[in-house]
Amino acid sequence: MSDSFSDSRFPVPVRTPRVKICGITCVEDAVAAVEAGADALGFVFYEKSPRYVTVEQAKAIVEQLPPFVERVGLFVDKTPLEVDLACAESGMSLAQIHFEVDESYLHALHIKALPVVRARNPEDVMNFSGRYRLVDAYCESYGGAGKRLNLEWFEGVDCSKIVLAGGLTPENVSEALSYGFYGVDVSSGVELKKGKKDPEKVAAFIRNAKGTATCAP
Repeated sequence: MSDSFSDSRFPVPVRTPRVKICGITCVEDAVAAVEAGADALGFVFYEKSPRYVTVEQAKAIVEQLPPFVERVGLFVDKTPLEVDLACAESGMSLAQIHFEVDESYLHALHIKALPVVRARNPEDVMNFSGRYRLVDAYCESYGGAGKRLNLEWFEGVDCSKIVLAGGLTPENVSEALSYGFYGVDVSSGVELKKGKKDPEKVAAFIRNAKGTATCAP
């Protein structure tokens, strides 16, 4: 008798991606995202960003969150010590390192880190290939610019440790599902204005990222 689980007639389930809503600046947006099904919330500790929050502001938001929600701090041009201190004080559970670093930098961190690959070309998506990493489109402003990556760059790539970012919206996120990304990350694509989320867009993004990931063709 043949093993039905390996029968090619049975579709292979597509990975349901984790969803991170980045650029959270207030309790209302955080709670709305969690209630809509977000797995992670991102807090930007980069002073030049319009979504910047202080350690104290982030801590106040985190204190209002239910358990089992990942809290991700985004950092640019900070030392490992500065990252660790900010994460400890604000209640972050993960540090998103949104600038060029090497393995020695990541090993110097005490908090778990998610390196960011700011991809300029297809070869870049393989950087940090042994790690979970976030892959974003390169831009001078360090994220939140809505610049989209070419999904063809991920053809034939094992995306099971990649969080996809860059230009995602409720309307186009479903196009990425067949690649099997570990997660998807959105900021500007679900905003009313910079730093303020649109709860309807947030809910639609999460619904389209999770609800349509059923079976591969």
